[in-house]
Amino acid sequence: MNNYYVTLEAAWSVKDVESVEDAMSVAISEAGNKLNKSGLGYVEIDIGSTLCPACGQPFESVYIAADTALVGLIFGMKVFNAENQEHAIRIAKSSIGNVLTETPLDEIEIEELDEEEVEDEGREA
Repeated sequence: MNNYYVTLEAAWSVKDVESVEDAMSVAISEAGNKLNKSGLGYVEIDIGSTLCPACGQPFESVYIAADTALVGLIFGMKVFNAENQEHAIRIAKSSIGNVLTETPLDEIEIEELDEEEVEDEGREA
C-alpha cells in the first residue's frame, strides 16, 4: 500500500461579486465551509491558474460576467494506504465529491509520498 498527494480541480460558481478578489475569497470560503462541516478540514484549497492564450503567462482562474464568477479551485489531499494511483484518485474524488455533490472534479496531479512526508504527518497529528 502506498501514500499519495492527490490534486483535483473544480469550477466554482459565485453570484453577486464585483471583483476578482471578492470572487476568490467567497469561493474558497464556501468550499471550505462545506468541507469543514463534513470533517474534511484537512483538504487544502487554493485558486487554480490558467495560461494566457496570447502571452503564455499564468493568471488566476477567475472569470466574471454579469456579477457572476466562475472560479477555478484546486483541492489537495493526502491519501494513505491506496493500492495504486488510480485507487488514490478514486478515494480523493469520492471523499470530496460526496460533500461537493454538484461540483465536477478533475484530476490534475498525483504524487507518491515518501516515508519522510508520511512520518511528518504522524508527528503533526
